Amino acid sequence: MRGIGKTFGAIRALTDVTCTFHRGEIHALMGENGAGKSTLMKILSGAYQADPGGEIRLKGRPVTIDGPLAGRRHGIAVIYQELSLAPNLTVAENVFLGDEKSRIGLIDRRAMEAAVRPLLERLNAPFSPAARVATLSLAERQLVEIARALAEHPRILVMDEPTTALSAREAERLFAIIRQLKAEGIAIVYISHRMSEVYELADRVSVLRDGLLVGTLDKGEVNAAAIVRMMVGRELSSFYTKKHGGAAGDRPIVLQVEGLSDGRLIKDCSFTLRAGEVVGLSGLVGSGRTELARLIYGADRKTAGRVLVGGRECRIGAPQDAVDSGIVYLTEDRKALGLFLDMTIRENIGMGVLDQDSHPGGLLNLRAARARAAKAIQSLGIRTLSAGVTAGSLSGGNQQKVLLARLLETKPKVLLLDEPTRGIDVGAKSQIYQIIDDLARAGAAILVISSELPELVGISDRALVMRDGRIVGEVKGSAEQPITQEAVMALATLTEDSKAA
Repeated sequence: MRGIGKTFGAIRALTDVTCTFHRGEIHALMGENGAGKSTLMKILSGAYQADPGGEIRLKGRPVTIDGPLAGRRHGIAVIYQELSLAPNLTVAENVFLGDEKSRIGLIDRRAMEAAVRPLLERLNAPFSPAARVATLSLAERQLVEIARALAEHPRILVMDEPTTALSAREAERLFAIIRQLKAEGIAIVYISHRMSEVYELADRVSVLRDGLLVGTLDKGEVNAAAIVRMMVGRELSSFYTKKHGGAAGDRPIVLQVEGLSDGRLIKDCSFTLRAGEVVGLSGLVGSGRTELARLIYGADRKTAGRVLVGGRECRIGAPQDAVDSGIVYLTEDRKALGLFLDMTIRENIGMGVLDQDSHPGGLLNLRAARARAAKAIQSLGIRTLSAGVTAGSLSGGNQQKVLLARLLETKPKVLLLDEPTRGIDVGAKSQIYQIIDDLARAGAAILVISSELPELVGISDRALVMRDGRIVGEVKGSAEQPITQEAVMALATLTEDSKAA
């Protein structure tokens, strides 16, 4: 792709981007939300048309890709972050959707299933072509998307954030498939915000910022400092923010959790949170981190134990009881369990305090709601044209800020933040870290659940580590001896090092 530009009205989305993808390589494409990654790939696939002046060459020859069908004919397949499958249809019907095999004018399901079977065997898929997609797990549905792409015999396969909703084990299986496709000579363009995946998979990394190609790194040049500097224009040392002073032992205990259990996974968990400290909650997938947070919040029912806020026991049978006690929970799945995507930013921010924004008699006080939303948008730096746009139209980072704004309107004493930066770009992550630090400086007690160890180590004063539903240890940090990833992982895996400690 040479000299690619794209404008939308007065907005310049891409400027003179030149990027090369080689056969049999995994080429990572990184950049903040709005940097131009998706626009560039939509031009490659034919969904968008580039401005005059640029060109696309395949095998050295210029080609015209004037629509998605032309892109498919040239061997370009795209797997988007949001899966586009019809759950009521079978696997085979989804693979051939829009290009069904027929016989004497009727859809030939047997022929489609026969054609799909070798594709599923190639991917080691544990389901049959006749399986209905609605019965498959998310990871299995992603295999259907890959099979559909492979059915077009692609030269170039674009994968946009393919692991966002996958567990670590499912992601590893996907990586094995990606490496297999690479070995078969397919050029893979891999879009991801997760640096660990880029380190593991990519042969080269190209970084976009504000519609410009900042540069391309070979595998040996890839490191966190270089990528962050290229993506956001500043050094890694300014990325994690920790100005709240840490966990002083003389600060009052805000949250006490004593012997909490759910009768299934969570067993006898106890810990404390002090005012003005950020505590990380770590552990491998399945260790019980989210389940523990949901128990504290009342989203799930406990069978034993108690929760105290400010030394007073709280009777928490439902989330509203937790909110009334000063505890809020930021879910790891903001789209399905957090935001009302079809409602406006203003409506989402005010949802938890409707009683405060109502006239006597129950009518909404629009002036109060507008003022509340405007203040939140300014204080959290939510990037939007107005409070009247829908939450679903925002980037991931801005959606997360809207959800945080709603929680903060309840004036919480304790914040349980479950994967607060999942699926958002590096720049937005830095802003979320700043918000967490500001809340701690204001005296809030914060528990952060994170699967990204550099993040957890970077923002936490100390870390609790879970394994098999229990808190198995704590790693304390100080200015002289910060928390280390190795110490956290030693506890999470119960190595000999952790037993000795």
